[in-house]
Amino acid sequence: MLELLDRVLNKGVILSGDIIISVADIDLVYIGVKLLLSSVETMEQLKSGKPIIL
Repeated sequence: MLELLDRVLNKGVILSGDIIISVADIDLVYIGVKLLLSSVETMEQLKSGKPIIL
């Protein structure tokens, strides 16, 4: 588990999804969700254009 978390933080991961709340088949609320999970060091390397070394 710890190895998986380390790998995710080193490479980064993007999760996306949709949430729709409806009553009687009438959509009331639609929420689009995008989540980026990464370490600060990885994001700084991507921002500066440096390659990520694993």
